[in-house]
Amino acid sequence: MQQHPIIAREKLYTRLDQDSAVVLYSGKAPHRTLDQYYLYTPQRNFFYLTNLSEPSMILLLLKGKKDTKTYLFIEENTDLIIKWEGARMTKEEAHEKSQIPLENIFYLNDFDKLFNQAMNYARSILGTPPKTLYLDLYHESFSVKPKALNQAQTLIENYPELTIKNINEHLGYLRMFKTDDEIVEIQKAIAHTNVGLAAILSKLKHREYEYQLFADFVHAITFDGSEGCAFDTIAASGKNATVLHYVKNNDRLHKGDLILFDLGALHANYGADISRTYPISGQFTERQKVLYSIVLTVNKETIEFIKPGITWKELNAFAKTRLIEETKRIGLIKEDQEITNYYYHSIGHFLGLDVHDVGLYDQPLEEGMVLTIEPGLYVAEEGIGIRIEDDVLVTAEGSVNLSASIPKEIEEIEEILKRT
Repeated sequence: MQQHPIIAREKLYTRLDQDSAVVLYSGKAPHRTLDQYYLYTPQRNFFYLTNLSEPSMILLLLKGKKDTKTYLFIEENTDLIIKWEGARMTKEEAHEKSQIPLENIFYLNDFDKLFNQAMNYARSILGTPPKTLYLDLYHESFSVKPKALNQAQTLIENYPELTIKNINEHLGYLRMFKTDDEIVEIQKAIAHTNVGLAAILSKLKHREYEYQLFADFVHAITFDGSEGCAFDTIAASGKNATVLHYVKNNDRLHKGDLILFDLGALHANYGADISRTYPISGQFTERQKVLYSIVLTVNKETIEFIKPGITWKELNAFAKTRLIEETKRIGLIKEDQEITNYYYHSIGHFLGLDVHDVGLYDQPLEEGMVLTIEPGLYVAEEGIGIRIEDDVLVTAEGSVNLSASIPKEIEEIEEILKRT
């Protein structure tokens, strides 16, 4: 049994205001077209605190002056649901996965009654009613109201005495630090990704289009047990690789070009995020080797630079400075500011339940954080884009490259391709 939801709830309780309630929704798949719905994926904060991946659930946390209570509300099975969609999770199954006490797991139609009991001054569950209501107030954009405000509209209207606060202030902090269980899940996602990249390498010289290699990746990782891709796969050959978020993946492959893959598999809702760049013909040209070696060097040196206390600003500055020095050395640029023509993104981001995971980027790195390191060079005039990205755990002594087993050395890549 994984313990990270229990640990997460315990840590969250210590950060909440006294006399407060947290309400989180697992969400539903959005409507797609006619009677079709998009594939469901659990709301990540809900999953983080429960280890549950089912739709239409509600988590209620209550913190009083002396005590805390955790409640879960789930869908009740009906004959119709069982016949048409399959049985919903039972209370016993929900307890086993979430470790929320069985006696505190109810059906959805009990939520209003229990919340009203918590708000009752005479018979409140914790002695006194909550004064604060925490919701997930993530803003998708300026023009879109947070989903939780719609989901909790009845609570907000019926209990105007509650002060609304954003739970992301606390969960954004806590999710930066991965437990041993979470690191294991990320490592499994990386292992699936390695299998997928091995499949790509085995087929690279024999494919004609980018989308065929994308298909090879998806088949390999799902056959290996992954739930699928952690994000939209980039399979960008030639000049396409100079477009950071190229996801069309529909171009013809040309011998002599490089192809850049930015991809990752999912495992138990945790994602990997790996970038590798390969020669379509099986061998790098001399020019490609020069540029690739620069990116590889900066990738390795930046991973080595990581340790507790380093800030994201320092990490970005280190990588950018090394890219400037190396591109000056080969004559690609003459002035420092010219590097923005060939490198126009940051060195990485937090990784976890979201590929661009939540976290505080103004805080120095600490043990237990997982981040990506992804230097790149994009020389559009030469039709060359190169990025090498690894997933790295910050340790007390420095860092561990969790994706070190995925080939990235020139000689290793060429040797693998020679055997295909």
